Amino acid sequence: MRILVIEDERQLAGHITRALARRGHCLATHFNGEDGLKAALAESPDLILLDLNLPGLDGLSVLGRLREEKSAARVLILTARSEVEHRIKGLQAGADDYLGKPFSMDELVARVEALGRRGITSTPSDWLKVADLQMDVRHRRVARAGKPIALSPREFDVLQVLMQEPGRPFSRTELCERVWQRDHEYDTRTVEIFITRLRKKVDSTFTPALIQTLRGVGYTIRIGE
Repeated sequence: MRILVIEDERQLAGHITRALARRGHCLATHFNGEDGLKAALAESPDLILLDLNLPGLDGLSVLGRLREEKSAARVLILTARSEVEHRIKGLQAGADDYLGKPFSMDELVARVEALGRRGITSTPSDWLKVADLQMDVRHRRVARAGKPIALSPREFDVLQVLMQEPGRPFSRTELCERVWQRDHEYDTRTVEIFITRLRKKVDSTFTPALIQTLRGVGYTIRIGE
């Protein structure tokens, strides 16, 4: 993968770069938000490791600009473990995952490679459909009523799980395990954030609403009763 590291702690950035380079990834590093954002928009990396506490243009601002510009890069935010609200804001702004500092390099590598997996193997004919919502699995495109819907990579993954079995309820824990492929810290809140983001994009300007909450159970996608 082509990975962009935006981290102002130069020693940490160096450790990250060396660990991921040993796994065969191609790395570029920037130490402030302005330079990192320019590189992200110009180079279109597959994955961005983004520190939230950057000098000048902070990480949340960088993330916001990336999503405004429809960047398809997956974003793993790095932040102090005590900054729970910052992590939540990062997920709400379009991040795909987070990792609290300090972290082990083995965990970072595992998270990065999990984000690099694009989901299940598909063929050119792989299409999912619920009502007027269509998903092209191979090309990772979504449209409703013929209108394209821009999703972040992680939003796409959550929606794909739901659309593979329409009408089937998924608990928050199962969604977390299917999408993140691991036990996830604050998994309940994380899943809720992504469901909220999907509802805004998939249901807010279309009828009927398709993403349903089943009280005490979880979520499903279906035509409402």
